[in-house]
Amino acid sequence: MSSENLKDQIISFIKSLPNDVTVEDIMYHLYVREKIFRGIKDADDSKKVSNEKAKEIIEKWLE
Repeated sequence: MSSENLKDQIISFIKSLPNDVTVEDIMYHLYVREKIFRGIKDADDSKKVSNEKAKEIIEKWLE
Protein backbone atom coordinates (compact mmCIF):
# COMPACT_ATOMS: atom_id res chain seq x y z
CA MET A 1 0.00 0.00 0.00
CA SER A 2 0.97 3.63 -0.10
CA SER A 3 2.78 5.51 2.64
CA GLU A 4 -0.52 6.65 4.19
CA ASN A 5 -0.91 5.63 7.80
CA LEU A 6 -3.50 3.01 8.67
CA LYS A 7 -6.06 5.55 9.89
CA ASP A 8 -5.90 7.46 6.59
CA GLN A 9 -6.17 4.20 4.63
CA ILE A 10 -9.29 3.20 6.57
CA ILE A 11 -10.87 6.63 6.14
CA SER A 12 -10.24 6.47 2.39
CA PHE A 13 -11.66 2.97 2.28
CA ILE A 14 -14.84 4.00 4.12
CA LYS A 15 -15.26 7.01 1.85
CA SER A 16 -15.20 4.65 -1.14
CA LEU A 17 -18.27 2.79 0.17
CA PRO A 18 -21.78 3.80 -0.96
CA ASN A 19 -23.45 6.66 0.92
CA ASP A 20 -26.24 4.40 2.19
CA VAL A 21 -23.83 2.02 3.91
CA THR A 22 -24.76 0.90 7.43
CA VAL A 23 -22.45 0.66 10.44
CA GLU A 24 -22.73 -3.12 10.17
CA ASP A 25 -21.69 -2.95 6.50
CA ILE A 26 -18.66 -0.83 7.40
CA MET A 27 -17.64 -3.24 10.15
CA TYR A 28 -18.03 -6.22 7.82
CA HIS A 29 -16.02 -4.59 5.02
CA LEU A 30 -13.24 -3.62 7.44
CA TYR A 31 -13.20 -7.15 8.85
CA VAL A 32 -12.94 -8.72 5.40
CA ARG A 33 -10.30 -6.17 4.33
CA GLU A 34 -8.19 -7.01 7.38
CA LYS A 35 -8.48 -10.75 6.77
CA ILE A 36 -7.43 -10.33 3.13
CA PHE A 37 -4.43 -8.17 4.00
CA ARG A 38 -3.42 -10.52 6.82
CA GLY A 39 -3.64 -13.47 4.43
CA ILE A 40 -1.50 -11.69 1.86
CA LYS A 41 1.08 -10.84 4.54
CA ASP A 42 1.11 -14.44 5.75
CA ALA A 43 1.62 -15.66 2.18
CA ASP A 44 4.45 -13.17 1.70
CA ASP A 45 6.01 -14.44 4.94
CA SER A 46 5.70 -18.05 3.69
CA LYS A 47 3.07 -18.82 6.33
CA LYS A 48 0.82 -20.80 4.03
CA VAL A 49 -0.26 -24.38 3.43
CA SER A 50 -1.13 -26.23 0.26
CA ASN A 51 -4.74 -26.81 -0.73
CA GLU A 52 -4.30 -30.49 0.08
CA LYS A 53 -3.03 -29.72 3.60
CA ALA A 54 -5.89 -27.26 4.14
CA LYS A 55 -8.41 -29.94 3.10
CA GLU A 56 -6.83 -32.37 5.58
CA ILE A 57 -7.08 -29.83 8.40
CA ILE A 58 -10.71 -28.97 7.59
CA GLU A 59 -11.67 -32.64 7.35
CA LYS A 60 -10.26 -33.20 10.86
CA TRP A 61 -12.36 -30.27 12.14
CA LEU A 62 -15.49 -31.82 10.65
CA GLU A 63 -14.97 -35.30 12.17
